[in-house]
Amino acid sequence: MNGHLEAEEQQNQALHIQRLRPKPEARPRGGLVPLAEVSGCCTLRSRNPSDAAAYFCIYTYPQGRRGGRRRAARTFRADGAAAYEENRAEAQRWATALMCLLRGLPLPGDREITPELLPRPPRLLLLVNPYGGRGLAWQWCKNHVLPMISEAGLSFNLIQTERQNHARELVQGLSLSEWDGIVTVSGDGLLFEVLNGLLDRPDWEEAVKTPVGILPCGSGNALAGAVNQHGGFEPALGVDLLLNCSLLLCRGGSRPLDLLSVTLASGSRCFSFLSVAWGFVSDVDIQSERFRALGSARFTLGTVLGLATLHTYRGRLSYLPAAVEPASPTPAHGLPRAKSELTLAPAPAPAPPVAHSPLHRSVSDLPLPLPQPALASPGSPEPLPILSLNGGGPELVGDWGGAGDAPLSPDPLLPSPPSSPKALLSPITEGVPEMPASSGLPPPTPDALGAISTGGPPDHLLPPLGTPLPPGWVTLEGDFVLMLAISPSHLGADLVAAPHARFDDGLLHLCWVRGGISRAALLRLFLAMERGSHFSLGCPQLGYAAARAFRLEPLTPRGVLTVDGEQVEYGPLQAQVHPGLGTLLTGPPGRAGQDP
Repeated sequence: MNGHLEAEEQQNQALHIQRLRPKPEARPRGGLVPLAEVSGCCTLRSRNPSDAAAYFCIYTYPQGRRGGRRRAARTFRADGAAAYEENRAEAQRWATALMCLLRGLPLPGDREITPELLPRPPRLLLLVNPYGGRGLAWQWCKNHVLPMISEAGLSFNLIQTERQNHARELVQGLSLSEWDGIVTVSGDGLLFEVLNGLLDRPDWEEAVKTPVGILPCGSGNALAGAVNQHGGFEPALGVDLLLNCSLLLCRGGSRPLDLLSVTLASGSRCFSFLSVAWGFVSDVDIQSERFRALGSARFTLGTVLGLATLHTYRGRLSYLPAAVEPASPTPAHGLPRAKSELTLAPAPAPAPPVAHSPLHRSVSDLPLPLPQPALASPGSPEPLPILSLNGGGPELVGDWGGAGDAPLSPDPLLPSPPSSPKALLSPITEGVPEMPASSGLPPPTPDALGAISTGGPPDHLLPPLGTPLPPGWVTLEGDFVLMLAISPSHLGADLVAAPHARFDDGLLHLCWVRGGISRAALLRLFLAMERGSHFSLGCPQLGYAAARAFRLEPLTPRGVLTVDGEQVEYGPLQAQVHPGLGTLLTGPPGRAGQDP
């Protein structure tokens, strides 16, 4: 192939791939590949010792006509030189250039493109709750997550959690300097354990800076829904949401994450990344636990049952209004141009720009029986053409989809990194973990949070519970159907409770529904929340305020309170936002996720 690769500011959105031999394609099949759909690439060599060509493969996950993603591999051949080492250097140059674009690293304008441009490999610790959602978390992790992050060249170790608060105990004892990030493969509950475990350490000020990520395999995937929207993807559920979030993790990039410190009636404190709920939302969350085997459908059934037995709760809500919304971060930086036979073109649809906090290139050090590169692409096999490039770039040789072993084997772009620490690894088995007698974990109890966090920053905006609030607070008292204090945009993977919220806007988004609303009107609110348009309905019982802190005093003797979906003790509570206290692995922002 002959051509070039251009990387201009805000333009590196897609790869343009065109076969030029034996004759140029007038309409290339799948020629425009958005970078948002690329997980990674690798270099390969032939198993035939007489073949002096080198190869590199690009792994993509395009969306089908019905919206689902399916893996596809595009393999290129470099054979412009007689010696394999020269062809290998050419293939590595292309693979390195693509990895730099995926990671948001600048390409050198006048220097040789070599693998040394890529930073050291990261070490990611994956924590998997094998009983997440409908008990499919481990299967989804093995079938989707591990192959994709291996294609991306991320280094990882994996631990299966065995009980409630296991993840919390693990992170309290970790040597965090050995890890570049902790990623939970489950629902929102496992990340709640991780963050509270980090903040309960003696070195919490440094520990909480550890980047955390989430790959959704649970029934409640609210944060993943916000990550998906931030990345510029269309709303998704199930495996599609998991693949989207995995692609974003492969691209690298992080954002500061606001955390809420929540003080409970007993004086104990925990930290929230998602929400505090009282009334209808918390009732549905906890009462639907018995339907956990249904996955995310449990919330639909719980909502129907909740509407049938709609309750109101008397209480007092006080909040400290937010004065000024934070300014937008600095704009992105462009990349210099570099020649290549791939052409970067603006994507026809919204796609993420380059990342700015890259995860680094590496190979997996976890001995899992993953598929070999370029072996699983769908479609019919195409013969590998024997074409001389006369010193040009690699030749596209088609997707490998044949049966049996492919005639190519991995040729690492970089030497294998030192092994990650293995001391904490639990055994990894081929089969699905044995399921307990009941589906999922036991229903939450008021003490389900385990040991309450003793570390973390002081709450300088909050007086002790039971004492008067300082001037400047607003107080509402009356009958409520629900009260929700939420930090990110999503209450569920498909529920956008605070459409304009950002991970690091420094705000609490308070939503409440007063008593007197009809069941039909409440149902309309939640249906509109799927599009984030519920505030435009003009519902007189719906209220909203942006705040920095709040206090909730239930005046009804019985009820349910939840923090990040976990039931806590019932009674007065208060919380304040700590802007940017944590760090979230989000991937690069899409156009929909750009700050205003």
